[in-house]
Amino acid sequence: MNRKTIPVVTALLFATVSLAAAAATVSLPKGYAKWQRSKQQVVTDKKSLFYGIHYTYVDATAMKAFKKGGPYPEGSRFVVEQFTIRDEGGKPVPGKKSMIVLMKKDKRFKDTGGWQFAGFTPEGKPSGLDPVKNCYECHLKEAGDRDLVISKYSDFK
Repeated sequence: MNRKTIPVVTALLFATVSLAAAAATVSLPKGYAKWQRSKQQVVTDKKSLFYGIHYTYVDATAMKAFKKGGPYPEGSRFVVEQFTIRDEGGKPVPGKKSMIVLMKKDKRFKDTGGWQFAGFTPEGKPSGLDPVKNCYECHLKEAGDRDLVISKYSDFK
């Protein structure tokens, strides 16, 4: 390695380590339950990662773009709380919380379309969800033309 490539390699290594650290230290935004919340959404496909009942929360930054269908500014955040399905007289109602996910617009996450995806346990601890396989690939397939946001504003009316 010559003297000219050392700074480039060092910069690349630093960028890689910084992104890994950013992904490892992600946490749920405080107060997200006060953001605008969707109506109850029920996914009955047992093969779906989102099988169950879920609610989507959208922060104020994202909501302006959400009403228009995107694109979303840097820092936009969505949080989804998912619950098991309980049957109450033939009507699906939320059971126990089963998962929480975060989607945050962050241009540093190039391999996931400029969005940071993170999964959490019901207690809010990182779950180890694979952001590419479990999140990005589905978002690209379902909403590649909507800046990767699957939810629609009509889910909030």
